[in-house]
Amino acid sequence: MALILYFILLTSFQTFSAVAQPRNGSVPVGASLTASEGAVEPWLSPSGDFAFGFKQIKDHFVLSIWYAKIPDQTIVWYPQTYPTVSRGSKVELTSGRGLVLSDPQGVEVWNTSSSISDVAYGFMNDTGNFVIVGSNSGNNWESFDYPADTMLPTQVLKRGGVINAKLSQTNFSKGRFQLKFLQEGNIVLRMRDIAFDYAFLPYLNSSNSASQLIFDATGYMYILGPNGQRSDFSGKNTSLSSEQYYYRATLDSDGVFTLYSHPKNPTGDTSWQDFFEVANVNWPYSDYAQIKSISENNCTNSCKEDCFCVVAIYNNNDCLKKQLPLFNGRKGQTEGGKALVKYRKSELQRIPTKIQVEKKDQNTLIAIISTLLGSSFLVNSVLVGLICVGFFMNHRKKASYDYPSGNVFKTNLHQFTYQDLVEATNVFMEELGRGAFGIVYKGVIGTNIVAVKKLDRVFDDSEKEFQAEVNAIARTHHKNLVQLLGYCDEGTNRLLVYEYMSNGALASFLFGDGKPSWKQRCCIAVGIAKGLSYLHEECITQIIHCDIKPQNILLDDYYNAKISDFGLAKLLKMNESRTNTGIRGTKGYVAPEWFRNTPVTVKVDVYSFGVLLLEIISCRKSVKQIESGVEYGSILTDSAWDCYQKRILSTFVENDSEAIEDYKKLTSFVMVGLWCVQENPSQRPTMRKVIQMLEGVIEVSEPPCPFPFSIISS
Repeated sequence: MALILYFILLTSFQTFSAVAQPRNGSVPVGASLTASEGAVEPWLSPSGDFAFGFKQIKDHFVLSIWYAKIPDQTIVWYPQTYPTVSRGSKVELTSGRGLVLSDPQGVEVWNTSSSISDVAYGFMNDTGNFVIVGSNSGNNWESFDYPADTMLPTQVLKRGGVINAKLSQTNFSKGRFQLKFLQEGNIVLRMRDIAFDYAFLPYLNSSNSASQLIFDATGYMYILGPNGQRSDFSGKNTSLSSEQYYYRATLDSDGVFTLYSHPKNPTGDTSWQDFFEVANVNWPYSDYAQIKSISENNCTNSCKEDCFCVVAIYNNNDCLKKQLPLFNGRKGQTEGGKALVKYRKSELQRIPTKIQVEKKDQNTLIAIISTLLGSSFLVNSVLVGLICVGFFMNHRKKASYDYPSGNVFKTNLHQFTYQDLVEATNVFMEELGRGAFGIVYKGVIGTNIVAVKKLDRVFDDSEKEFQAEVNAIARTHHKNLVQLLGYCDEGTNRLLVYEYMSNGALASFLFGDGKPSWKQRCCIAVGIAKGLSYLHEECITQIIHCDIKPQNILLDDYYNAKISDFGLAKLLKMNESRTNTGIRGTKGYVAPEWFRNTPVTVKVDVYSFGVLLLEIISCRKSVKQIESGVEYGSILTDSAWDCYQKRILSTFVENDSEAIEDYKKLTSFVMVGLWCVQENPSQRPTMRKVIQMLEGVIEVSEPPCPFPFSIISS
């Protein structure tokens, strides 16, 4: 296929000669384009289907190739190493360097290749491939050899080829996902660590003789094996002619590799269909409404008219409506019925890519998703992708992995050597804080400041601590949780690498010299509640934190609250809601049931949050300082109840004028805190309900005395 394409291109180039200005796709040496808002004509292909030039994205410009005739003008190629430039930047076709991109000051920031010489002309093909032709009529460089996030018909991805998703629709930096054709012949779709510009490595126990991923002119993608053997990468689409439709295959920022089509001469509505059907698929934990004895058409319409509905499961005349986040997706004959998946409207129609894996003796073509589906964020991103394309519906076998010896953590985190972290922390010089099992140090990796937690004791509990942290945090992704970036498990050295929180712990913020603003404290409280709700209800494996306190809440550059220190986390299986465990936590924040040798639930975290909420409201510690081993001063929960009963909350906040002016919210927040610290766990609200009460979505009812048993005994 590559030879045929080369012959076509070669013979077509011989019919054109270099002229003063670009014409019919041909670009002479010396031609240039400048990034500006004005009407700068791009270099068009002969048919005008594709254009090469600068596309404006917000305040910046992208040197790119795009569809020129469709309204969306989708970008299909851009330089990976320097994707965006400023106004006034210039690209020029030179005789000795090929394409040269310079910034407004004339400083070169990118070129096609320093080894290119004797350039005759450039050519923008109707295939979307920009080529640089040498004086010997051979191709010195072509954009098809350096794909960005997209493949086009007639394009070939060879061993070593890489496709990187964008970070977002408007950010053309390398994103979180990468499709790579490994040298051993396997194609992998894997995650990237953006902070360290590192792609996680899959573990494989087989290699292949596959040599190319081919996207042919008809819109069919297949993997070429030995003796011309083909393995489908996408299904053949016989209903959409390539003469009437544009095709592209793009690795989107959500990690889904998608085959798109768009009519070349659109008439009528070209948007996506409203729904597509997938048989025997379900997300059993995402129901929010059920309609009985309803037709399939009415079920579809009900979901279509409901902005919360993303999927409707229709089975035996019943309609189950689902909302985001979708998690614990299941596929199998036992599920029954069909999933009616809602499409969002768009100019382009997304067509599912179908990865088919066929076994021929020991030669197995592997399409591996080396992403951890255990992570809630990743589950949702993959399943949202499924809403668009049904990506995994034809997966026929599970990939086999050969994990390295030693402790195995089911994560795709960056694994550091101990020496890496010794150097990053300057031999553990700057201490940020101390915990029950380790010390946290400040470090620098590349240009990024990180926090390195070094577990300082090596015994069974410490090993369990380490495994709990790695497995729990690696599966969690939420804006109110501290992100784990990597780890070290080398001999007796166990360390964790976290994102750095510049404003330190909430304890220092609350109990320092100055009192933070009331509005800021309210935002912090809601953020912590959302993080806990995520741990309790949205993770694939439910997590009890067990040690919620201000020292374990960190603040980022913008004082957003992030929950840290999962070292005491007690993980629950999905079918468990109670667990027996030893007493965990910190004095003053520990729920009463810890001391009764009874099973505990997520309500222990609710209790701790209640104490923390009262601290946030009052900027006072739950238990006063200790002098000569004796605690003095009233316990904060007692003080809160007393002030609430006497309607003197101004005393509780020590005459904080900003809080008193917002008396309705102040009262509501104190009432929520008192509900959370109820002695009876069943009376405490869930964290989801706590969020609703804090945000004023539901009314807060009058709380009872939080410690009735203590009053009776006194």
